[in-house]
Amino acid sequence: MPALTLYNYELDENSYRVRLILSMLGVEHEVYSVNMLPGREEKSPALLALNPCGSLPFIKQDDSVIFGAEAIVAHIARHFDPSGRWLPIDGADFSMTMMWLGFAAGPLQAAVKAREVAVFAVGGHLERLKADARAAFRIMDDHMTLCQIEGKDWFAADHPTIADLALIPSFALSRDFNIDHEEFPALRLWLRRFRRLPGFITMPGIPDYH
Repeated sequence: MPALTLYNYELDENSYRVRLILSMLGVEHEVYSVNMLPGREEKSPALLALNPCGSLPFIKQDDSVIFGAEAIVAHIARHFDPSGRWLPIDGADFSMTMMWLGFAAGPLQAAVKAREVAVFAVGGHLERLKADARAAFRIMDDHMTLCQIEGKDWFAADHPTIADLALIPSFALSRDFNIDHEEFPALRLWLRRFRRLPGFITMPGIPDYH
């Protein structure tokens, strides 16, 4: 029986990030399907006893619980990628990976929240969140444009890392709140490259035209 259990909601963007790294690294695991909507099971006493933040996703591995998508992705890459490529630990590749992982957990959360407002009808100012999400995508597109000019295909290194994996879902799912992908040509090309990687899986809302 797998020692790792993912507590997951299928339409949750952050849960998808974790499913993605598990698939791309071929990690054996179990899935506990949480009734996030409409049930808000993540706020139930039983799940709060595991993750007091009442958020998704989180994982239970042996006797440890880890919550927060970026922390989980880094943990899985560190423990299940013997090549060390998904989470570089030395030099500039490490610094850039951590910087963009922080961007995913910071400015890019506007896109996560905009999608939640649009898809799940939770409270929030959609137009303001869309503007903030578009600004974050513009930063990403400008960076990727410069990378492509320099002959580079990925955000943090000369190969895909967890930086790319953490950033991809928000852009891929942004049509759910009416972001036009034509505005961001460098990100479209980047998404197309990422989709071709071994182990890539999709989810509802990710376009297949790339």
